[in-house]
Amino acid sequence: NYQREKLKLIGEILGYRKEKIMKVELRKWTKEYKDELKDICNKIDRKYLSDRIPNPYKDEDAVWWLDYVEKNEESNGVFRAIVVDGKICGTISIEKRGDIYIKEGVLGYYLLTEYWGRGIMTQATEKICELAFEQLDIIKIMATTFKDNIGSRRVIEKNGFKLEGIREKSIYKNGIIYDECIYGKLK
Repeated sequence: NYQREKLKLIGEILGYRKEKIMKVELRKWTKEYKDELKDICNKIDRKYLSDRIPNPYKDEDAVWWLDYVEKNEESNGVFRAIVVDGKICGTISIEKRGDIYIKEGVLGYYLLTEYWGRGIMTQATEKICELAFEQLDIIKIMATTFKDNIGSRRVIEKNGFKLEGIREKSIYKNGIIYDECIYGKLK
């Protein structure tokens, strides 16, 4: 008991804090969430994101994405808003690949920075993988991330994804060359 209190005090002195893990809800994206989607996309940290997300993110970008989601939901992908305490704070999806990779889905996500480090994305990833394996005709989910993105790698690994390889110097973002990690999870 004394030892536990001592460790807690040391942690407080050093500035460590253990955030309560939040309850995460995944909601289907609908057109009524256009403003929230636009707001999130204009606030997200883009350091490790694909450049396919427009910046700045405008009304027409949100409308295009929500139309895409509506057309592809459950046939070619599973797309969800990440909700914590009633507020949309990110997005997560698994989209089926095409051609000879039709039995594989690709995981993608982002979360507002103020929600990082609370276990939210780990929970959301677990839930979206379950949904995708149930609803899509896939046998594998692939995830890629920048090698330097330790937080994202942890999320993926905690959810049972196995590192399948590292593509050296394959990403060019904002004048910097990065390695890419490729992960896979079987049904």
